[in-house]
Amino acid sequence: MATDEEDKKQDLKEEWPAEAVMKDEQNQKLIDELEKENIQLKEELQKLEAELQETTTNSQIHEDIPETKIKFTSLENPESDRQFSNISYSCQVSSKVPYELQKGQALITFEKEEVAQNVIRMESHHVQMQGVKVKVMAKPVSLKSGVRFQVHVEVSKMKINVTEIPDELPESQMRDKLELSFSKSRYGGGEVESVEYDRQAGSAVITFVESGVADRILKMKDYALYVNENCHRVMVAPFMETHLEKFQVFAGVSKKTVLLTGLEDLRITDEETVEDFISIHFQREKNGGGEVEVVRCSLGQPHIVYFEE
Repeated sequence: MATDEEDKKQDLKEEWPAEAVMKDEQNQKLIDELEKENIQLKEELQKLEAELQETTTNSQIHEDIPETKIKFTSLENPESDRQFSNISYSCQVSSKVPYELQKGQALITFEKEEVAQNVIRMESHHVQMQGVKVKVMAKPVSLKSGVRFQVHVEVSKMKINVTEIPDELPESQMRDKLELSFSKSRYGGGEVESVEYDRQAGSAVITFVESGVADRILKMKDYALYVNENCHRVMVAPFMETHLEKFQVFAGVSKKTVLLTGLEDLRITDEETVEDFISIHFQREKNGGGEVEVVRCSLGQPHIVYFEE
């Protein structure tokens, strides 16, 4: 007897053409798996950061690369099944640029560029602080070099990575053993197209003939490999290809942030209080200011602040 859930599926198939139902199911399956593959992509991005660090070291550039959030969207109307074979992801990454704020200095960021430029043109400003007018000088903020590049990641739906393979057989025999093991349908496998085995690394890349096989195996995270009557649990993971493009070094002057100097001899020691006085003064249009986003000052030890592109 059919269950309620099976009845519902049957009703759906009767209501919609079979081809449309199949594509809808494929789309849903793809969406469900994207979150799992997101974790793998984050690990890959960490490797890219290490690669970037090596590149920037050779160029005498040392920057911190920010975390990047990844958002996937599904392909609702694919032209063919081949478009489900791989998932491609691209993003642009820009480093945060550090700036050392010295004692007696403050940084003020405005919402509009023209306000910041007007404050710089006026140069000299008298800020009221607890009944005392403090003269501060406004200057542009020159920033150090930053880096910008594009990350391209492609996740294969036909290939898997296999690691922790035991070194118990000659290379050709282990390749045959892997092909035989991963072709067994009762373990979730399928017909294998090719096996690229690296004996020294104890890893392999296995390519399947049909789509869907790699997905079934990846849900297990490990796989039983029998060698010389011993069962070994080898690890399986998505196969990814990554590369960097358009690596650029940039530098310049902040358009919305202004450097204020002249706060060395203040009697006020609370930085938050000074930031409030500065914000109040430069919020007023009569003082040449405008809407303020943030103020940071240093009355003691230097502070490190970060600029984003």
